[in-house]
Amino acid sequence: MNNYVSTLFNLEGRTAVVTGAGGHLCGEMARSFARAGCQVAVLDLRLEKAKAVEDEIRAEGFTEVISLAIDVAKKEDFETALEQILAAFGKVDILVNGAGINGSTPFFDITLDEWYAILNSQITGTFLGCQVFGEYMVKQGKGSIINISSASAGPPLSKAFTYSVAKAGILNLTQNLGREWGTKGVRVNAIRPGFLPTEWNRKNFITPEREAAILGHTPMARFGDPSELTGCILWLASDAASFVTGAEMAVDGGYSCMTI
Repeated sequence: MNNYVSTLFNLEGRTAVVTGAGGHLCGEMARSFARAGCQVAVLDLRLEKAKAVEDEIRAEGFTEVISLAIDVAKKEDFETALEQILAAFGKVDILVNGAGINGSTPFFDITLDEWYAILNSQITGTFLGCQVFGEYMVKQGKGSIINISSASAGPPLSKAFTYSVAKAGILNLTQNLGREWGTKGVRVNAIRPGFLPTEWNRKNFITPEREAAILGHTPMARFGDPSELTGCILWLASDAASFVTGAEMAVDGGYSCMTI
């Protein structure tokens, strides 16, 4: 049984690329791919954050890892990153589009600069990642792309206006590409994390009243931990999910199944 399971979910020798990997959730995803036997490219706008995750991976004894700076709103940055990753590892099998920022500005106070900054980091970055790495994967004839949706993709959460618009777009793009590349060997899926709060979230979004509302709407009555996304991420990346594309997987403690 152990051999059966390990063969079914085997990722050893594959190359995984994670954008936003210097952050709370995607840093854990990058570490998880390394632990699963992957070569890992850690990409982030802040190179020092990416290098910190690379150092953590190396400290665990995994040496096939590189860190690169990328502005996900720039197509040329994705093209350069792809070239560097191919030079280092020879191929790309898995892409997680995880970069993105949020904002809690009241609707009437949102500036165009803030609107575009959030949209660029979220939906534009996901679009460009899918376009550049997806083209490579389609030519290769195989690959798994995992985008990051949200509980705010619909119906939207309060206080996260631009973010919610972006996440709805990411879900739609995921479904579009799942359909478009269904016969190309490239699967495109999304995960829908529940509440796994960062320090920024706690400062800007989660008041005591909001925390009570969130947990009262979550059947498990607790926040999640980034490590609890790992099983879904590794499954979607593996051949065990070979008939799964255009799907959104909720990892949210039951938040999305709750009404009253």
